[in-house]
Amino acid sequence: MANQDPVQQPPIQQQLQVELGEKEAEGIYSNLAIITHSPAEFIIDFTRVTPGVPRARVLSRIIMTPQHFKLLLNAMRENIERFEQQYGEIKTGQGEHPFGFRTSGPTQLPSTGGEIVH
Repeated sequence: MANQDPVQQPPIQQQLQVELGEKEAEGIYSNLAIITHSPAEFIIDFTRVTPGVPRARVLSRIIMTPQHFKLLLNAMRENIERFEQQYGEIKTGQGEHPFGFRTSGPTQLPSTGGEIVH
């Protein structure tokens, strides 16, 4: 009997079931995100800025490894491209609001050293 290589089987796909609780399903509206990072992690603080109110409380904090953060960034780019193909370009209106995403460089926050990415 000849020695044969075993037939390579395709990897078994595992299905992930994600539960969405009632409270989480409602979502939290955020119009400002502050991103900070260290060599080991990225931190995204989501908050909501209200006109005339000088303070904003962090509503949710997400902590990710640099690898997962980059995967999230790539997934967001893909989804924006799909959205714009279906519905048209998303206009950002940069320069119209005092808080907003900055593409010309980071805005440093004295308390956190984070970048405003609203």
